[in-house]
Amino acid sequence: MDSNLDKSLSDTEMHRVGQANLTPPNFVTSRSKRKRDDDYGSEISKLREEMQSMFTKIMTSQEKEFKKNAATLKEIQFSSANIEQSVTFLSAQNEEYRKKIELLENKMKEDRKYITILEDKLENMHQDSRKANFEIKNVPKKQNETKEDLISMVTYLSNTVGCQIDKSAIRDVYRVRPKKETVKNTPIVVETSSTLLKNEILKSCKAHNIKHKTKLCAKNLGFRTSEHTPVFVTEHLTAKAARLYFLARDLVKSKSYKFCWTAYGKVYVRKEDNSPVISIRTESQIEQLISNI
Repeated sequence: MDSNLDKSLSDTEMHRVGQANLTPPNFVTSRSKRKRDDDYGSEISKLREEMQSMFTKIMTSQEKEFKKNAATLKEIQFSSANIEQSVTFLSAQNEEYRKKIELLENKMKEDRKYITILEDKLENMHQDSRKANFEIKNVPKKQNETKEDLISMVTYLSNTVGCQIDKSAIRDVYRVRPKKETVKNTPIVVETSSTLLKNEILKSCKAHNIKHKTKLCAKNLGFRTSEHTPVFVTEHLTAKAARLYFLARDLVKSKSYKFCWTAYGKVYVRKEDNSPVISIRTESQIEQLISNI
């Protein structure tokens, strides 16, 4: 038997054996080191510097932007002040122009009234100058027609309708000049010695047309050619009165008014037999009558 088994181990050896049995083979232990406080402080300082640098850059950028915006804002304020001054000036100028326009409009209204008064006076003068005249319309024109031919036509007509006119009662007679060369049968204007004579001839011509089936024609003026050409004896109207008479006849054509006639150069209409007589003075008056139909 092994002599070692009979030997007992001392305490020191038993302790070593126990440790040897408890420690695994090939196991190496390492000891971790703690960071020192100086390392943390340096990192914090570095972070602080970076943040401070970043804030400085941001503040610098914002300051530049603010300066730029401040300059732009000043320009805007300056422009706004100029615009406000311009608007104030234009408003004052506009008010001044408005007053001037109002004065001109009032003056124009007064001028129109005055022009209307003058036109009415002139129209009355023309009517007075024609109050003893009458016209014979659509009379064929003779070749080389003379004033004696015209006088002969008038006297022949007066004998036909039973209202004889002496040559001495004819102050003047003439054919109206045509506005176009193609128009030949222009009206013949007869100036008599009195308004009464003119009215008598018009009344006699109207009675002749009512009495006879055949209306007045060229043969009643002594024509031997184109004798059946109808002729019309009317008052010698001014251009304005002739226009009003033309428009007033539309009221009769529409059957809204029963009568339309002229007397002493003026135009009249009447709706019914017992209706009041309306004197036509303006075209707007006829338009008003038409609109009231």
